[in-house]
Amino acid sequence: MNPLKIIMHKNDLPDTVQFKDSVAVDTEAMGLQPHRDRLCVVQLSDGSGTCHLVQIDPKSNFQAPNLHKLFADQTILKIFHYGRFDIAIIYHYLKVLCAPVYCTKIASRLSRNYLSRHGLKNLISELLGIEISKQQQSTDWGSKDLTVEQQHYAATDVLYLHQLKDKLDLLLARENRTEMAQACFDFLPRVAQLDLMGYEDLNLFNHA
Repeated sequence: MNPLKIIMHKNDLPDTVQFKDSVAVDTEAMGLQPHRDRLCVVQLSDGSGTCHLVQIDPKSNFQAPNLHKLFADQTILKIFHYGRFDIAIIYHYLKVLCAPVYCTKIASRLSRNYLSRHGLKNLISELLGIEISKQQQSTDWGSKDLTVEQQHYAATDVLYLHQLKDKLDLLLARENRTEMAQACFDFLPRVAQLDLMGYEDLNLFNHA
């Protein structure tokens, strides 16, 4: 992989930035409650080593037509790690439901049951042999100017998702769980919508 290149944007992607076939996606917010904690940064990568960070000013009213177009594009696969949260917060603030999607955390849980750790740091270490830092995970993403450390952390969250998908696809196929994984990915945007409706524990599937 080429050396990491980070490109910052304000409020939306420029018209000149285009993605084909697939894009790795992550978000940073002021917390983990989409209704309460605002969306601050959207990270995007095509897997080549370049990461686009879109910093969103709340004064923009979250009007981001190019991001909206990208996330709604049915010809471009959106690759997430724990996409449930990212899809929900993107839907809540940018008013677009991401599809089609792939989630490396779901893929890992379906194909690697011999482990209990399915976090991004663990996956990158165990499947790619690369150690990353999560030191900036709890930080002020609403700051007007992101530090170099924040930018690098945010970019790293999407930098390896394409490689992880390749590895996990092989494991899913080996364990004969590709079809089940795809069914989960197809339903994931609806799970995000259910979360926003207050069904975080999915108790509508329970008997009681």
